[in-house]
Amino acid sequence: MVMEATSDYWKPVFYLLEAHGLDPWLVNARDVKHLPGRPKTDVLDAVWLCKVAERQMLRPSFVPPRPIRQLRDLTRYRSTLVAARTAENNRIEKLLEDACIKLSVVASDIFGVSGREMMDALIDGQNDPKVLAQMARARMRTKIACLEEALDGHFDHHHAFLLTRMLGRIDTLDADITAVDEQIEAHLAPFAAAARLDEIPDRHHGGRRTDRGAPGPFAAAAARLDEIPGIGPVVAATIIAEVGVDMSRFPTAGHLCSWAKFSPGINSSAGKTKGNGSSGHGNRYLAAALGEAAVMTRRTDTFLGARYRRLAKRGKKRAIVAVGRSILVVVWHLLSDEQVTFHDLGSDHYTRHIHPDTKKHSHIRQLEALGYTVTLAPAA
Repeated sequence: MVMEATSDYWKPVFYLLEAHGLDPWLVNARDVKHLPGRPKTDVLDAVWLCKVAERQMLRPSFVPPRPIRQLRDLTRYRSTLVAARTAENNRIEKLLEDACIKLSVVASDIFGVSGREMMDALIDGQNDPKVLAQMARARMRTKIACLEEALDGHFDHHHAFLLTRMLGRIDTLDADITAVDEQIEAHLAPFAAAARLDEIPDRHHGGRRTDRGAPGPFAAAAARLDEIPGIGPVVAATIIAEVGVDMSRFPTAGHLCSWAKFSPGINSSAGKTKGNGSSGHGNRYLAAALGEAAVMTRRTDTFLGARYRRLAKRGKKRAIVAVGRSILVVVWHLLSDEQVTFHDLGSDHYTRHIHPDTKKHSHIRQLEALGYTVTLAPAA
């Protein structure tokens, strides 16, 4: 069965055919676009799909199995909730600016413990900047004078009403995100009811976490992806939800990168390459997760961190795409073979593998560009 993808309307028909034991192919509408100048009806479109399928001119789109689809629904909904919370945070900052309260100038996170306590006091009617500044905790205690100046505004009942609604909405979104996280964890460990305790190291939280039961297939894959620098539990779950755990659909790591649009496009004719080599638009949820992981590696003493810092000199967006592609290659190898383990090449990988002559010529060119004449003599 071959069918054309049409927004979300293909899903009921696809799932129905799949439930009856058929092997439906979902194809890209761009790949089956009818030739111009010919009549177009639903019947003729079906005939055209049949013809191009018989001639093996189509390739099916990636539709993950049902468990992965359920996990994908959860991770995508979580992304929507996080985006809504971020939007609400921005509205609160804008509201405080309207009240001439410049809390964000002094505090790096106005939604921390100190910031929330100050905003709750503002809602309760406390407008004395000195009293509000004394609510600062930990390192913010060193900024008391700046806080007193930043909290000197005209916060009235109108602002208090709006701030109460906004903070309530943020608390509701936080509760929803926590509930979704619990469901994601349940989907990652479907066999968590086994009577066994496993203590798993947690590098991202500085300790150890205890999981009840033997890890399921998704949990094992998420734990292996968690070894990659920049990838935490949330990003690992998102990657699994978008690409699945069966890498047989992608013969090589290059196929996976090409599907995710993390490889530059090729447009060459008569020996000339046209276009700017743009990678195009792929799965935006996967791209966001890989971009977040790539940015997180920039301060790590790892090969990916060194690669990001090295390429960021030519543009941060270029570095994000390049490091994201490297992470995707690692993901493919880890999910393709359960015996493969992650091994970091080290932050000095480029330094150790650069040929001495190449490095020497590079330094000479840099000095000559500054107006120097360079003469080299071997050391004693």
